Amino acid sequence: MAALLQHHDDLERVLRQSRTIAILGASDRPDRAGFYVGQYLRRVGYTVLPVNPVLEGQELFGRRVVATLGALTEPVDLVDVFRRPAAIDGHVDEILAMRPVPRVVWLQLGIRNDRAARRLVEAGVDVVQDRCTLADHRALGIGPIR
Repeated sequence: MAALLQHHDDLERVLRQSRTIAILGASDRPDRAGFYVGQYLRRVGYTVLPVNPVLEGQELFGRRVVATLGALTEPVDLVDVFRRPAAIDGHVDEILAMRPVPRVVWLQLGIRNDRAARRLVEAGVDVVQDRCTLADHRALGIGPIR
């Protein structure tokens, strides 16, 4: 059963079991979290797939940027969201249309959207809100993903 995840054990499980992470709102600016978090995740062993319509066709994290989640050609375990809270409602249908549907949607630090989170959980997707994948990965001492 899907849930809103907050407990450290759940976060650790998600970060250990996920292998492929889509960065929704990837950035090419080194000072933006949508860049340095993706770069960190790649460095510790995750496959990182950048999504941003403005950067479509460019290369980030060793992969070509796609415009939408629907344009991804490989299964995604976790969608890591770097978008304003109000924009997230517009991505819920796109996330639920992915095949297979990702197991987890992670809204980065400072990002909460309870309505979108509720829809995702009701559809069977675990949701993390207002937390940083980089900070939690480090704090939990997970180390490189193999």
